[in-house]
Amino acid sequence: MKSCYLCRKQLRVMKKYFFVLSAILLMAGTASAQVINTTSGRISGTEQEGTMAFLGIPYAKVERFMPPKPVDKWDGVRVCDHWGPQAMQQTWGRTLNEDEMSENCCVLNVWTTDEGLRASAPHPSTLKPVMVWLHGGGFDSGTSAWDPGMQLAKKDVVVVSVNHRLNILGFLDLSAVSEKYRYSGNAGMLDVVQALEWVRDNINNFGGDPQNVTIFGESGGGGKVGTLMCMPAAKGLFHKAIIMSGTILNVNTHEMTQSLGKAVLKELGISETEVERIKDVPYQELYAAGQRAMAASIGTRKPGTPMMWGFGPTPDGESLFQQPFQPGFSALSAGKPLMIGTTFNELQRLHYDRDITLDEARTELVKTFGDETDAYITAFAKAYPDYTPQDLLSIDWLFRPKTIITADAITSSTDLLPSPSSLHPSPVYMYMFTWRSPLNNGSIHGHELKFCFNTLQNAKNDLPHPTDEDLRLADTMSSVWAQFAKTGNPQIASLPAWHPYTAENGELMVFGPRCYIRNNPDRELEAIINRHCFKQLDEFNAR
Repeated sequence: MKSCYLCRKQLRVMKKYFFVLSAILLMAGTASAQVINTTSGRISGTEQEGTMAFLGIPYAKVERFMPPKPVDKWDGVRVCDHWGPQAMQQTWGRTLNEDEMSENCCVLNVWTTDEGLRASAPHPSTLKPVMVWLHGGGFDSGTSAWDPGMQLAKKDVVVVSVNHRLNILGFLDLSAVSEKYRYSGNAGMLDVVQALEWVRDNINNFGGDPQNVTIFGESGGGGKVGTLMCMPAAKGLFHKAIIMSGTILNVNTHEMTQSLGKAVLKELGISETEVERIKDVPYQELYAAGQRAMAASIGTRKPGTPMMWGFGPTPDGESLFQQPFQPGFSALSAGKPLMIGTTFNELQRLHYDRDITLDEARTELVKTFGDETDAYITAFAKAYPDYTPQDLLSIDWLFRPKTIITADAITSSTDLLPSPSSLHPSPVYMYMFTWRSPLNNGSIHGHELKFCFNTLQNAKNDLPHPTDEDLRLADTMSSVWAQFAKTGNPQIASLPAWHPYTAENGELMVFGPRCYIRNNPDRELEAIINRHCFKQLDEFNAR
């Protein structure tokens, strides 16, 4: 009897133990798939490298060539644990299914640390800065999946990245044909505004502060950041901006894009009175017609051209007041801190694979700089005393000149002062990324992304074996990007004093194996480059 009593007692203890263990395991499982409330419904995410990731969250529903609308609400819990579809684009032989690429591409991703998650709105004092990433690829291609934000989120920020409509689906201007399509020329950027509205309404439940939002992007993403700085609908939805290698000039005018819209209809054999038929044209046929129409009307942009046009934002005076970088931004962006910069080589063809003499370099340079070739070499030597002949041919001739002109304009323009009593325009911090790849010895377009996102461990073929020095630079740059998002000032303790840029001080932080400050190192050189490498822009402006 006694032994049976002990058996029953042991059984009760074991049951209690298993009950407690099950509860612990259940709570652990719930934490890993925590449910978050959004304005459209509840979602769950997944763990990624020590952060919680919510991937492929719908933020808008779209109809072809129309402004986005808030997404329909759903019942139950939507599982957001994988990338949503990218925008329709050319995939060069790869076939993607509807889940991978779709016209219904308006999805975003959120990364936050576990302690940032909230089942309901937290106290504002506990909220973290928000960084909204806009991917590159011009206004034609790309996806947010290129640059995941989990490591950057570990810098005590909440990271959001966005997919939106691109190319002809995002920027076909049919406003001259139908009042219904009044905003079709900027539909892709209105998607981004809708995403920022989603951030405003929902990000606090992910631990983010909707009153401290930084938009940032590289290449075409930098162009999107500049465009948002000229869009009235985006006013108040972001508070700081970072433009990385993005100062290529969009020369679209409303007349140009309206002309292109009519040319597309002509290519498709659709009369202006039957414009609604365009909604049923298969995407590949529509895209091809757009390329033919561009060639037949405003001309096709060639790779390396120092300006873009065609299927991109159009200044209609309502949804977009002006194009950015010409030379600055709309007064809408007054007072917003800006960090802006470039890489040493960007998109320039590299010449580091062979020995070149100075005379050989001069022979090549004459083709571009003519009788100012010797002045170019002299100014280059002042800017970069340790230069090589290969550097003369390989340095960026596209982004850096316009970056200086843009920064000069916005730091000196009284038109951009927040109010007549303000003493200073928008604070600007400028950088240059000079780290060189062991594969090609270049510091090329996009190389800095894995540093500011701190994802060198995923660099694969680009950098299969990062050194300790590489990893330290990535940690430094991601800390700088996050610090700027927190305070509007990128200064961190490990860097030398970094002051706001002015035309007089030309303050420039150099990110490389050693991080240091330079002041107006290349103003004379970039003025020469600007005179000779943007002649096509001069011809366009003279028309």
